[in-house]
Amino acid sequence: MTETTPSAAGQLTGTVLYYNRPEPLNPTMHKGMGVKRIDGPFSFAAKHNLVPLTASEFQLGVLNGPIIFVGEEKTPLQVMGLNHDENLFVLPTGVFDAGVYVPAYVRRYPFVFANDPKAGQSILCVDRSAAFFAESDPELAFFDEKGEPTEYTQNCMKFCNDYEIERQKTQSFVQLLKALDLFEAKESYYTPNNEDGTQGEPLKLADYFGVSEDRLRELPADKFMDLRQSGALNLIYAHLMSLAQWDRLVALSMNRQMQLQNQAPQAANS
Repeated sequence: MTETTPSAAGQLTGTVLYYNRPEPLNPTMHKGMGVKRIDGPFSFAAKHNLVPLTASEFQLGVLNGPIIFVGEEKTPLQVMGLNHDENLFVLPTGVFDAGVYVPAYVRRYPFVFANDPKAGQSILCVDRSAAFFAESDPELAFFDEKGEPTEYTQNCMKFCNDYEIERQKTQSFVQLLKALDLFEAKESYYTPNNEDGTQGEPLKLADYFGVSEDRLRELPADKFMDLRQSGALNLIYAHLMSLAQWDRLVALSMNRQMQLQNQAPQAANS
């Protein structure tokens, strides 16, 4: 169950990437508030290179970069940069580069559902620290004069509900891969060239979990057909194809470094 107002004694649990001041959205606290349009609306995503991805987004996310699984829960993440504090797809202007797929996790901001264990429900929250949060005179208000959610808020609530459904489907997909023992630890490396053109020492880019192609091939025929018929096989292939995108991230990172060097002020000759 999801609501826009929490129970009086409800305690919200969990911490979420991007959200610094999440508050339960309700017509009393947020009367007359909403959001405003600003330049650079995605600046909040510029300092994070890993973004949660739902399984339904794999076939779009493969165009961006590697899709990896991390941690004990094997959470699927879209890799969008080589450094933890840099998203290579967010431009200095605070917008995503043209043609880049923007994950739903990013698009739902500043809204998010939080768990209220005492009430046994999820509460719609909004991050008050968002740059486009409007304390007054919003372009898009949260509530109307009667205290009812506006069409904007209803659409955001639906988006968050749909995201939660996809998140649960993703958990089921991951559990299926675990049950089939398809995960293995993986490493990605980049081999730079020395100034003389020879190959340098390989540099590790990341440690993560991914689907083992050997284990996938060794699956019994009936298990393999189950993956195919359920659509899970397409998701696995999208993940495996995405791992070829590490080289793209390296190229983008090197290009950005060159741009920054070219923009740096040159020291005056003495």
